[in-house]
Amino acid sequence: MALALFDLDNTLLHGDSDYLWGRFLLARELVDAAVFESENERFYRAYQEGTLDPLEYLRFALAPLARHDPRELHAWRREFVDEWIRPRVLPRAQELVREHAGQGDTTVIVTATNRFITEPIAQLFQVEDLLATTPEQRDGRYTGEVTGPVTFGAGKVDALEQWLAQRRESLRGSHFYSDSHNDLPLLERVDHPVAVDPDDLLRRRAEAAGWPTISLR
Repeated sequence: MALALFDLDNTLLHGDSDYLWGRFLLARELVDAAVFESENERFYRAYQEGTLDPLEYLRFALAPLARHDPRELHAWRREFVDEWIRPRVLPRAQELVREHAGQGDTTVIVTATNRFITEPIAQLFQVEDLLATTPEQRDGRYTGEVTGPVTFGAGKVDALEQWLAQRRESLRGSHFYSDSHNDLPLLERVDHPVAVDPDDLLRRRAEAAGWPTISLR
């Protein structure tokens, strides 16, 4: 048995769930459109360019959670997953996850997008183990802060190492599938890195290293 690790956004999904959540909030007029839209676009470009400050972004992204009652948030999230995420689930991605599970591998989604957004998405892929930044809660409400590792870039490696230590597992025989050069720290740690519909920087790195490149679209 080995680990099969998957990035989520633009790997298993045709789109970025964090960015789409921002668009959903705008569509529902739950945030100040004049400010939120420009910031959401700015952070998304920074992510694509590899210049994102994850803590600055998280303060922005988690602020709406702190402003609303959790019951409302969970109702909106159900609507978001049904209407905005399900249509972007890639059937070939589902097949790949099932293939690894059928071989007895432990499937894990490792994503930079926070757990509030990604927990129900992981369930769509029938993946029980999710490593994602966890929004802090206090007295039953979100605070807008985070608790535990920030699962972005090298932070994915840190979170995975903690998870491995708790489970007494190793990376022997492991796969990691990702589209993004931001995931190079983890891609370089596994035995079988796979570039999935990669961005230009990751494509060049994969070609230089001889990593396989696949498409799930």
